[in-house]
Amino acid sequence: MPVARPATGSRALAKGPASQRIRCLTCERRCEVAPGGLGWCRTRRHQYGELVTLTYGAISSLSCNPIEKKPLYHFYPGTLALTSGSYSCNLDCPWCQNYQLSKALPGTGRYMSPDDFVQETVNQRCQGTSISLNEPTLSLEWSLEVFELAHQRGLYNTFVSNGYMTSEAMGLLVEAGLDAINVDVKGDAKAVKQYCGIDIKKVWRNCKLAAQAGVWLEITTLVIPGVNDRDEMLQGISGRIVADLGRDVPWHVSGYYPAYRFTAPPTPLHTLERAWQIGKEAGLSFVYLGNVTGHGLESTYCPDCGTLLIRRRGFGVTDYHLDDGHCPRCGRVIAGVWGLH
Repeated sequence: MPVARPATGSRALAKGPASQRIRCLTCERRCEVAPGGLGWCRTRRHQYGELVTLTYGAISSLSCNPIEKKPLYHFYPGTLALTSGSYSCNLDCPWCQNYQLSKALPGTGRYMSPDDFVQETVNQRCQGTSISLNEPTLSLEWSLEVFELAHQRGLYNTFVSNGYMTSEAMGLLVEAGLDAINVDVKGDAKAVKQYCGIDIKKVWRNCKLAAQAGVWLEITTLVIPGVNDRDEMLQGISGRIVADLGRDVPWHVSGYYPAYRFTAPPTPLHTLERAWQIGKEAGLSFVYLGNVTGHGLESTYCPDCGTLLIRRRGFGVTDYHLDDGHCPRCGRVIAGVWGLH
């Protein structure tokens, strides 16, 4: 069973007698937790004057996945990451695609120590780790230990996140050894506030912090009919990626399927193809379609000469033609982290 541990994100404000509220600094909800109470995500409890995490080492799912599944397309393509999920989330998106985990109560599942997880990564012949499935920020304390141990073994570390951690938490992750992150940008400020109850400015801030710290960054938008599929919203997202993060940050526009409390029909293919066009018109070098296995826009092409560089089908790499990170035809540098293929 999972064990309770002091919550790293709370320590800066965990002062005073046990009768006072403590502010959690793990995510941007910044909950003030009363004695004996839980934070919004239900993974932090105020216990005897400090916050403890209830999900340290709690594993809901464990699998060896292609890095393309995150999706991370420009980060060691063709490699494998041992992927762990835990429980709960700090958002309440009504279309959650992993609601069986994000809505589950903490305190269940198997326990796995950071040492055991890293050793299992090696045993499975994976090249790195990925903390994903539910919101990985809620596994902050465990992740920090995993990252340090993984680097000692020559492994990379990745996160698949909604990006709503505090800047303090992001700093701790970078310091511990976060190598790459895929952040889900769900829409514009109005849509994200309406459906998820958060401030999208904090997500964009964390994207910039990660990129500035040298963490490889890719952005995903789950394109949902009636929520964020209008041209104006997709133009806003792609334009901000260009303006704030740079043209070479990959943008994945992925198909949604009805789940949890949302019954809108699946995203039409033409909507995803239109989103791709909008991203290219905004100036993005790399835009990809997601959840559309076999589509040509899963693959990577040179933005300058159009040469096919990496052919993908689903989560598999079937052809790889990069020459030490360059296009073999025109020599253009292709942004990414290469070298293990």
